Amino acid sequence: MDFGRMAIRFVLLMAVLFWAGQALAADTPAKAPAATAAPVAAAEPHWHTMDFMDAFHHPFDGLEMGLDIRLREVYAHNLLSPDDQFGDNALALLTPNNSNDHHWQRYRTRWSTIWTLSPDVTFNTRLVWEFWSITDPERHHIPGLKLLTKQDTDFREMIFDTMNIKWKNAFDAPMTLTVGRQDIILGTGWLVLDGTPGDGSRTIFFDAVRATIDLRDTTQLDLIGICQYDDERGWLTPINHREYIHLTQRTDETGFIAYVTDKSIENTQLEGYYIYKSEEPSKWTKFSKSWWATARGLDAEIHTFGGRVAQKLDDNWSYSVEVAKQFGKRDEESMTGLGSNNSLKYAFNDELKNELTLMYEYLSGDNRNTTQSERFDTLWGDWPQYQRGGDLQSYIWRFEGELGEVANLHRTGIKHSFKPGKNWTMDTLYNLMWADQNEQPQFSAAADTPIYSANSYFRGQMITGLLTYKCCKNFKTEFLVDYFIPGSYYDQSNRDHAVFARVNVEWTF
Repeated sequence: MDFGRMAIRFVLLMAVLFWAGQALAADTPAKAPAATAAPVAAAEPHWHTMDFMDAFHHPFDGLEMGLDIRLREVYAHNLLSPDDQFGDNALALLTPNNSNDHHWQRYRTRWSTIWTLSPDVTFNTRLVWEFWSITDPERHHIPGLKLLTKQDTDFREMIFDTMNIKWKNAFDAPMTLTVGRQDIILGTGWLVLDGTPGDGSRTIFFDAVRATIDLRDTTQLDLIGICQYDDERGWLTPINHREYIHLTQRTDETGFIAYVTDKSIENTQLEGYYIYKSEEPSKWTKFSKSWWATARGLDAEIHTFGGRVAQKLDDNWSYSVEVAKQFGKRDEESMTGLGSNNSLKYAFNDELKNELTLMYEYLSGDNRNTTQSERFDTLWGDWPQYQRGGDLQSYIWRFEGELGEVANLHRTGIKHSFKPGKNWTMDTLYNLMWADQNEQPQFSAAADTPIYSANSYFRGQMITGLLTYKCCKNFKTEFLVDYFIPGSYYDQSNRDHAVFARVNVEWTF
């Protein structure tokens, strides 16, 4: 791969984006997010404040529309295994060249509408179209994509990731009822954020019924029922549907969540929850003849009880502590698990907005010496959680679970954040990671999978840098780099470093 050429493209793209952002910041007052923007008065007619844009946002009474666009360019090395030779053996027929180097682009457009049916009732939709372009001459297959040639574009499909009815003051009670397809993020998103991890970050929706009840001014209760299908056609068939795209980790899922949020104590937020999740192999898993089908589609019933405390102690210090306990069954085997996610932050409150955050996360692993499974399940938290590193952390566990699924972990980290300029933020993270249990067998090299050491627990080091430029609500860009240095948890022959780099650009119209 010509990394130098790609780096030049990144620099040129960043320069163009910086200029565009400066123009937006200079010419455009801050506007509301998509589908809620109000007309903006401007001294001079610019393209983004012309009458046709106002007409687009409010074509007539009772309808509001919005549009947002996200562009990504991605480079990755040793994404699926810390082995420079991964893919050169068993997968040679599928990927004749090294299958662990990647270079692609993603282009996502979303069109949203809000239809006002009455003062308290709205009908909400959002149509998503994201297509991929593969430009890496050494890469023939990307997870979630069809088999592509050396350079190809997959225009994929369009799907509604929002389609629901929202009813405020439902039944004349202090309750908001949302029925249908919707995004749901609870707490920090540690366990509930992405209902569709199978298609990456294209969508995160849940097919659910959600009742948000105001118990009092400072206390809120969410009751949520979920019915999620792996097959995209389970509820709504996408336009130009692609058979190879999955929504979940190849399971059909049902669930129930009771989540209480309380802010009655000054500078303190208390959260408590019960989460039930049931998984069964999807139709694809049951009937697929693919070689990986037997490794997917876990049959599970999981009960999770947990809580979180987040508190600002003074102008400088704040912290967050979350603990969750699980029990149930997985593949006819009883299971139990324990997880915890914690942070302590110090804000310097200086001109550069310097902040230091210490982090510790624990996700229990499976003890092979017992008859039950102790592996913690992150439920609907299978997304690239920035606290562990950017996108790369979702992939380096690939042979221990599904894409994005992380478990068997002790992680301690430190994060530094500051603002080098008015519209700029720079974050740097350093994480040390260990396995809770040495639960992996020693794979053979002939199986084309990573070889784990027999008795070591040190997973390695993850270094992450994230530079963000945000001039206003209309424009944002970021440059992310993850660098993973494998530890002795991997066999000596499988300790090659891994890199993930991404430019992300977002416009909201």
